[in-house]
Amino acid sequence: MYIEYFKLNEAPFKLTPNPRYLFMSGLHREGLAHLIYGVRQPGGFVQLTGEVGSGKTTLCHCLISQLPQDTEIALILNPKLTVIELLATICDELRIAYPPETASIKILIDALNQRLLETHAQGRRTVLIIDEAQNLRSEVLEQIRLLTNLETSTEKLLQIILIGQPELLRLLKRRNLRQLSQRITARYHLEPLSRGETHAYVRHRLLVAGRREPLFTRRAVNYVYRMSGGIPRLINIICDRALLGAYAQDERMITPSIIRQAAREACGLKLRPRRPQPAMFQSRRFRIVLRTSRIPGFRLVWPATIILFALAAAAFMLFSPIGSALWKKDDPKTVSQNGAAQWSHEVPETVSTIDSAQWSPDDLEAVSQNGAAQRNHDDPEAVSPNDSLAEEASTPVLVEMLFDAPQSAASGFAELLAMWGVAMPDDSPSLGCVKEIVPGFECLHLFGGWPKLRRFDLPAILDLLPPGGTRRRVVLSGLDDETATLIIHGRTLNVSIPEIARLWDGSFMLLWKPPVDERPVPAGATGESVKWIQRAMDRLDGKPESDVSGVFDGELRQRVLDFQKKHSLIQDGIAGNETLARLALLLEGAESLSLTGRAQISP
Repeated sequence: MYIEYFKLNEAPFKLTPNPRYLFMSGLHREGLAHLIYGVRQPGGFVQLTGEVGSGKTTLCHCLISQLPQDTEIALILNPKLTVIELLATICDELRIAYPPETASIKILIDALNQRLLETHAQGRRTVLIIDEAQNLRSEVLEQIRLLTNLETSTEKLLQIILIGQPELLRLLKRRNLRQLSQRITARYHLEPLSRGETHAYVRHRLLVAGRREPLFTRRAVNYVYRMSGGIPRLINIICDRALLGAYAQDERMITPSIIRQAAREACGLKLRPRRPQPAMFQSRRFRIVLRTSRIPGFRLVWPATIILFALAAAAFMLFSPIGSALWKKDDPKTVSQNGAAQWSHEVPETVSTIDSAQWSPDDLEAVSQNGAAQRNHDDPEAVSPNDSLAEEASTPVLVEMLFDAPQSAASGFAELLAMWGVAMPDDSPSLGCVKEIVPGFECLHLFGGWPKLRRFDLPAILDLLPPGGTRRRVVLSGLDDETATLIIHGRTLNVSIPEIARLWDGSFMLLWKPPVDERPVPAGATGESVKWIQRAMDRLDGKPESDVSGVFDGELRQRVLDFQKKHSLIQDGIAGNETLARLALLLEGAESLSLTGRAQISP
């Protein structure tokens, strides 16, 4: 109904799973890393839990798409079964023959064990995935534990993944299930999205649906986050109803009032009122009314308390370096120079500098923490989920350069275009990240922190927030394991990654040359976009030019998966922006554009 009104190609917030709309936040990547790590361990259980609608099933399907082709998978979506029904369902999923209407557990287990031995002899693995595992009965869970006893002299034959709601955690804490709990080799609880990730999630789905211009105001998405708690399913429900409500009211932008009404109508949610303050000022008599004033003797204590507080505030303003700077109304740079040295060692590092997407036992330390671990539940009008960290300050040199940098929305794009060998046109709009800032180029506004930057491997623009200031845009021109090279208003500075993380919320913008018009390109697609991918793969593999089919078949999907694995990309078999950007960069051979210096033509 509202698709044409908002110039969308399709409804962006459908509840039905669609791999094109898959949004991998830092938490989802970490959960996927735990799942793949657990699957690669010899036997045992893997446990994934999360609230309703947090994306557990979506993560499960993503895991299945990334498992090797020599893996046999039994997926159980409805575990409210008896022991006999469960064993029969596993045999059905693995296409194991057994006598019909059998009621013998031994017959079913013998048939399953025989198939597992045959599969193991062929060098193949078998994985059992049980969704909604919180609905399993205790006797069924005990039987599942016994299935892990199917083994050879050196290796387990069956790997089991339990996916469920938080009730599964309480279920596994029962004393009669302690043997099963001890066999869990990897556990992960999927948390809801943070406020920054909610912004990125909404923006991502709108982009996939064909909408590149802003549709939700920033405050509106903040209200979406507050009312949904960061649960993706609730975000979809609220946003979809908000689009319908805006269409009915003939509004072109989604505002907080529309979000509040949509949440009430779709989910019955109401914005919780703020907690009443313990004190309030009466403006006419300047009198303080405290709830605690009824405590005996308090009326004698509170005047002295206020006087002591006033004296402490005066001492701070007169004698502390920061207070003196504020009293004298110095430039904000003076404040940061006085206070940055003593603040810079108090903020824990919350960013990982490793970006590998080829999950291995060491990958649990390589998952991005930037933007995923920084949770924020404060007022929705706050600037970003990382503002509190920004107040801690970075090095005085970086802060001073940020204060000297202009605040224009187009800041940094001239330097970024210069890296591509293109000059900023005089008639270019000053809005910064627009759909086509220069003919042939496209601007992407993304969220994902250092791992996503490394996967694109292209220079980018970061928005940094210095303490006591406003956002400044800088160009990220180089990146290694420990430091990053920034270009700030024509000046170059090498800064450690943790120092930048204190001022950055994980969002960035980059320019690139899209080699195809239709993106992403999934398996089963046809046309010129597929032909370009086939020719690009042939060229990188050193094959002679030949006619290509233009069909995204199973062979091409495997080639894309191999390419993604080789270049540390998300292995989904879909030619999305990250995969296409790396392909284009390798084909052009423009090593100077490589952010990490790793891009090179494959032999």
